[in-house]
Amino acid sequence: MSWTFLTNHAQVLLCIARNPRVTAHDIAQTVGITERAVQRILHDLHEAGYISHVREGRHNRYTIYADRPLRHPA
Repeated sequence: MSWTFLTNHAQVLLCIARNPRVTAHDIAQTVGITERAVQRILHDLHEAGYISHVREGRHNRYTIYADRPLRHPA
């Protein structure tokens, strides 16, 4: 298949919604992108105010801010 309905950003957000303690490695495996790409997307989502994270031991726990508007006008 050459296209998908959801962007990589949306797929990363869905991974976090399913498991707030998901690792970048697991996100990369699920979405089919590199861990570096996941890190860039997590940074984008954080900078735009869609997610935050806190460190819990060696892992992060993410919080999604679902009240943020979608970036598309539709």
